[in-house]
Amino acid sequence: MKIMKKVLAGMLTAAMLCTMAVPAFAGDESISLTLWGAEEDQALLKELVEKFEEQYADFSFDIRIGVESESTAKDTVLTDIEAAADVFAFASDQIFDLQKAGALATLSEYGAVLENLAGKTLDDVKAANAAGAVSAATVDGELMAFPMSADNSFFLYYDKSLISDEEAASWDTLLDAAEKAGKKVGYTLASGWYNSAFFYGAGLTTGLNADGTTAIDWNTVSPDGISGVDVTKAMLKIAAHPAFQAVADGDLSNQIASGKLCAVASGTWDASAVQKAFGDGYAASKLPAFTAGDKAVEMAPPFGYKFVGVNAYAENIGWAILLADFLTNEESQVARFLQRQIGPSNLNAAAIDEVQENIALAAVVEEGNYGIVQMVGGKFWDPTATFGEKIAQGTIPADDDAAIQAALDSLVEGVTAPIE
Repeated sequence: MKIMKKVLAGMLTAAMLCTMAVPAFAGDESISLTLWGAEEDQALLKELVEKFEEQYADFSFDIRIGVESESTAKDTVLTDIEAAADVFAFASDQIFDLQKAGALATLSEYGAVLENLAGKTLDDVKAANAAGAVSAATVDGELMAFPMSADNSFFLYYDKSLISDEEAASWDTLLDAAEKAGKKVGYTLASGWYNSAFFYGAGLTTGLNADGTTAIDWNTVSPDGISGVDVTKAMLKIAAHPAFQAVADGDLSNQIASGKLCAVASGTWDASAVQKAFGDGYAASKLPAFTAGDKAVEMAPPFGYKFVGVNAYAENIGWAILLADFLTNEESQVARFLQRQIGPSNLNAAAIDEVQENIALAAVVEEGNYGIVQMVGGKFWDPTATFGEKIAQGTIPADDDAAIQAALDSLVEGVTAPIE
């Protein structure tokens, strides 16, 4: 569709777009937008913004790019929604809190913007992306963000010159092989994102209540007959192995570069660092299985997506929507993969040869057979991090079922605490 030589003035409403052409922009004033993205994405975002401005060359823009991790976007945005960026990237597990707080624009209200200036509809956006990503970006039947990636999970990287594929398949054989090689296996325990993979694998769950609190049953017995005590014992055994290295949340990149590891649990964001560290031995697969009680258990990590959302308070909200769409379209997702090996949610981007042949993304796909969408409230994170740190330090006695149960009960009490 031919780009109209008209622009948005102030906040565009759905009613305006349904009844009139996009209003003319007064004078030579630039269209001002702020954009937040991860530190690792800054160079790419600059390139994409330049291409966006080229696509809409009839208009003048002032687009300012700031640093904000997808993992912390929600907290920063909700501190002061009106002062937050017009366009920002965030992890899929934050969408309910952002939507509930009124921070996200409901995209269907501005569908005419896409149709008039980008020549596409929201149905086109949905059809272009993986069904799981679209579902995760939808709240109460409304698409609330543009899918950006489909690899927000973690799996096992290992050095195949030291660890065989068979040895990488279970914690017991993996740790023994690492000890034999004089190396360590890195895993982050002091994080509810990482340590939950053990409990989810055993069939224990979390859920998000209507009031924003978390439902959690880790101190009970799963339908598979595996108790939280069984899982905790398995974790304590793994953590006590001489080849195990507990890695602090946020320190994985440094540990990968140290040369001390022959295996580590991380995601595609560390693919380049691991490839450099392991060289020709670079390999990846699903997380190793563990034994809980008398049962072999496949770990089930949180599996999510990353989105680009539009601030409901954006002054130039129509242009913000166009920018968010552009940053997540097929070409932009291909560029994001080629620069950072981030797995596309766009179906065409995911089908290119480079993606299909990528070792890390193949592991993400394999892990997706086990992973689950993690639904938790804000009170989940601190108690689970504290619990994981106790596992890492071995301060819970592994041979005392009553002490383990008490630790789990304390964990659940903290996670389910009401919101003040």
